[in-house]
Parts: sequence; C-alpha cells; structure tokens
Amino acid sequence: MKPFVAKFVWFDGKIVKDEDAKVPVMTHAIHYGTSVFEGLRGYWNSKNLYIFRLDDHIKRFRNSGKVYSISLRFTDKEITNAIMDLCKKNNVKESCYIRPFYFVGRHGINLHVTENTPTHAVVVMFPFGELFNKNGIKTGISSWRRISDMSTPPLAKMGGNYLNSILATQESKRNGYDEAILLDHLGNISEAPGENIFIIRNGKLLTPPPSSSALEGITKDSVIEIAKDLGYQTIEREIPRTEIYFADEVFLTGTAAEITPVISIDGKKIGDGKIGKITGKIRTIYSDITIGKNKKYSKWITAVY
Repeated sequence: MKPFVAKFVWFDGKIVKDEDAKVPVMTHAIHYGTSVFEGLRGYWNSKNLYIFRLDDHIKRFRNSGKVYSISLRFTDKEITNAIMDLCKKNNVKESCYIRPFYFVGRHGINLHVTENTPTHAVVVMFPFGELFNKNGIKTGISSWRRISDMSTPPLAKMGGNYLNSILATQESKRNGYDEAILLDHLGNISEAPGENIFIIRNGKLLTPPPSSSALEGITKDSVIEIAKDLGYQTIEREIPRTEIYFADEVFLTGTAAEITPVISIDGKKIGDGKIGKITGKIRTIYSDITIGKNKKYSKWITAVY
C-alpha cells in the first residue's frame, strides 16, 4: 500500500488544499524564527487511528507561545478539533506525524512582538515510520552547548531554538554518528537535538532536569510513569558528562524517536552494545499503549474514528 498523501492542511480555522496555504515573504517567522510548534504521533492499528497524549501536547503548545507573547488565536478545543478533522479529511489510515504550529505573520522587521501581533495557525500531517534504527544508535557528545535560560528559553518549543539542534546534528553526522548529545552550559548532560535522554545505572533511571536545559518531554513523562509501574525508580538530577560512559543502558525519548536505545557514545560501547533489558521492557509497553493494546494507559490515546 502506498503511503497516503496529505492533500489538505488546516490553516487559520479552515481546511484547505496544501498548495493554497500560502504566506508572504515578509512573514516575521521566516526572518526571525518566531514560530511555535508541537509534534504528535498518530498510530494506526488496522482498525483505528490513535493520537498519543493529544491534550498534553496542546497544553504545551499554548504555553510555549506565552514565553514570547505570541498569541494562539484559537482555543485548545478548536486546535484539537482541527487535528481530528484533518485526519479524517486526509483519510489517514496509517501511522503518521502531526505538526500544529503558529507563527508571527506580517510584522515588518519590528522585534517588539506582543500579544496583539498578528499570527497564523496551521496543522499539517504526513506518513511517518521509524526515525532511528530500533536496534540502537551510535552517538557523540557535541562541541555545541545546549541553549539555556540565560539566553534562549529551552522549555519553549520555538522554531528558532532548533538552529542549535541543527548545528549539533550536522556535527554528529560529519563525525559518523547517528545522533548528537548536547551538554548544558555547565558541562552536564542535557539532551539530544530533538530528544530527551535517560541513563540506567544499577537498576535506576536517571534523566536531566529542566535546569540542565532539558525539555519537559511528553514521551519522557510517559516513560517515567511506565518505569514507576514496573517498579523502577527515576531520579531527575544533573548528570556529569563522565557518568554517562558508566551507564548500563542509555536511551532517547521523543515523539519522533519514541524510545531509541543508544549503543555507544563517543565510540565507547554502552552495556553490551545492544538494547538493554529495562529499555526493552519500557519500549514494549510504550508501543502497546500507542496502538491501544494496553488498557491501563488508555487515558493517553484519543481515537480519531
């Protein structure tokens, strides 16, 4: 079966053809990165399409814009309905990636963005499978440091923030790695360019806190709850760079990456160089949840059809 083609997008309250969703070249976001976005996954289980943690994504979606006084001129319910309606209009019956975003429109070159500055809101979607090799990836510590609250708020999912991620990704690819790991301004582990990070030592999960410039990830939060139900403790604390080399297991989490094992860092093998036992357990449960096979976490999925 050929992947579906998303012929329609949601643009400022209406579903329109993709080619009809246009913005002028003087759009502020093109010049300054004044855009806010979210990434959601839709999972098809042969009977229905389930969107993972829809309400939580929409909440973060609005909060990110508040940091920069960029207004989302639609209610949470309107954005939720837009996503659901667009899935139906595009007749999505396979797993997909859904991206809602809003951005500053015509505002000249004025940097004084306020709640009254004109904005546009959009939802797009496209087929999406695995981002990384599920058997594990090789990573390297980037020479680029993760942005921090001292300069650009890392907890807001802003388009401009990801220039930092692009630099780290380019460097990691040049060095022969699948993905980068960034340090915070103090030299502690922060996150990957688009993913949170967990390390496992002595049966405990460790993950960097927001003070280490780690995004408050929704997949990260899901993993913490799954791990707790499995009887594993998660500790959110600063992680020195050297400590990650001592890890028994390491994995990344994110909407696109889902739960991806890390098998080496800077050429140093993690564990036995394969997906770890705890990582495997968590990933299996997570995968079952997303397609509606685990009723315990049914609160996390929203059926489209």
